[in-house]
Amino acid sequence: MMELVFGDQYSKWQVDTCKVPAACGLSGIISRDGKVLGGNVIIESMRVIHDRGNGLGGGFAGYGIYPEHRDHYALHIMFEGAEGRSACEGMLESELEIEAAEEINTRSVPAIQEAPELRRYFAVPRREKLARESIEPDDFMVRLVMSINTTVPGTFVFSSGKNMGVFKAVGFAEDVGEFFRLEEYNGYTWIGHGRFPTNTPGWWGGAHPFNILDWSVVHNGEISSYGINKRYLEMFGYECTLLTDTEVMAYLFDLLVRKHRLPLEVACSVLAAPFWKDIDSEADPERKALEQALRMTYSSALVNGPFAVIVGYSRGMVGLNDRIKLRPLVAAYKDDYLYVSSEESAIRQICPRPDRVWAPKAGQPVIGELKGDV
Repeated sequence: MMELVFGDQYSKWQVDTCKVPAACGLSGIISRDGKVLGGNVIIESMRVIHDRGNGLGGGFAGYGIYPEHRDHYALHIMFEGAEGRSACEGMLESELEIEAAEEINTRSVPAIQEAPELRRYFAVPRREKLARESIEPDDFMVRLVMSINTTVPGTFVFSSGKNMGVFKAVGFAEDVGEFFRLEEYNGYTWIGHGRFPTNTPGWWGGAHPFNILDWSVVHNGEISSYGINKRYLEMFGYECTLLTDTEVMAYLFDLLVRKHRLPLEVACSVLAAPFWKDIDSEADPERKALEQALRMTYSSALVNGPFAVIVGYSRGMVGLNDRIKLRPLVAAYKDDYLYVSSEESAIRQICPRPDRVWAPKAGQPVIGELKGDV
């Protein structure tokens, strides 16, 4: 049994695991016209790639699922016990104006065992707190999430965006979707993950997606640069506490795009940067200068190792591979829909006749965004 330190306590959310070849399953779909799909669609896409996971983690993120609370941050929180919940709710009441608080609806599923208490809170930062500190609401919420996850024992905020939510657990993806009653939600973007952990524990908080604000990431592979990425992020106030390398990817997207205001394509070029030999041979002088500047400025944000990720955010979805494509990734279009998955079968399960199917090139992002003012 692997021990998992959660805050200053040992967590109950532990599962036997061992080192095995990486194989995680990924799938994502976005309607660029903003049409909503039930969560059952992404469950069916993940069901067909069941064998890419081993039951040690599954999860989903849906966007557009809370239209009645679209202007509130939706905090999904796991509680290991009453003491942690009491301390966390005291912190929330002090820092936030809470519009609603409730249990996250679940159903009994034999394959999902020993679930923590799962609650959600729709809230915004207290205005006097923002004014006193001259801080932006998003920065305030990032700081609050980091504070809860590092100082409140037995408590973990696993989703914190607006009009979106993450649902994850220890189990196969299709069982996790059934447990969270995902068919009752409707969203314009869905991403899903079936986990096959290689060298990190299988536990509820370590399941994918990983989230901060509107950014959610599902990942297949290993991030060998985790140590330097983690230290770099800590310079900007991010705390990596979840014992899974994928966590850095969510925070890097938030830092580069939201905080540093890099265009999404440029942020992807930072994370999966070209090799120096390719930069040196670049024929376009302006492109060459840009790539050189990015490599020098953001050397600690470069993500090394074999990876394929699907990233969800408020207005879109991104698929991205490492620089030499050591993990599979397939994309497809059908009308206004973009599909990205680790296998073509997961796409054809929910879209039997796509208009176009292709394998994205190494390090080249596939981006689907909502159209216009949708």
